[in-house]
Amino acid sequence: PGMVGDQLSFLISHAMFALVLSATAFAPSGPVSRAVPARTSSVCAGIPGMVGDCAPLGFFDPLGFSKDPERAKFMREAELKHGRVAMFATLGFLTTAGPTGFHPLLDLLGISPGPTPLADAAAIPGVAWVQVLAFIAAVEGFSLILKKSPNYVPGDLLGASEYMDVNDLGWQRYQLAELNNGRLAMFGILGLITESALYGHPLLGLGL
Repeated sequence: PGMVGDQLSFLISHAMFALVLSATAFAPSGPVSRAVPARTSSVCAGIPGMVGDCAPLGFFDPLGFSKDPERAKFMREAELKHGRVAMFATLGFLTTAGPTGFHPLLDLLGISPGPTPLADAAAIPGVAWVQVLAFIAAVEGFSLILKKSPNYVPGDLLGASEYMDVNDLGWQRYQLAELNNGRLAMFGILGLITESALYGHPLLGLGL
């Protein structure tokens, strides 16, 4: 009984973690002024106009990407996009894992759920994946159009940063929360996929 309780607690904690990850999935990352006093904010910008560095590492750029401002913007946009996708992927993995999971797409296609989310993905017809790739291409095309604007902020597909005060500490922390949640989600989904591929466990070895 104790083991079952521990497993359930473990599952609940990860489910809550996934919900937290999804909460900031589309928060844009806007410019941040470096003039904000350190006494009033724990959010700082190692690159002018960008948040992202925080404890315990602080400003972390061992490969020197920030030396080129344009490359830094490209890397920040890539980080945001990958983080947002990873947050949704983590939530989706935890939601669909196991025979008791929620499978709206498989139900719509009339496909029986497999033993793991990876098996479910392999069972989806190729035409469905074509639609997924087409949607990704549309989003990328839209972002390329937005980049032509001189005021474009990396990752801000909705233009929210134009209406926000760059010195507002709440806005800065909101951006930092999205970045950190996305970073955690990228590691999280990588771990979930690796564990499922190597051991065939649908969800963290709990056998659900």
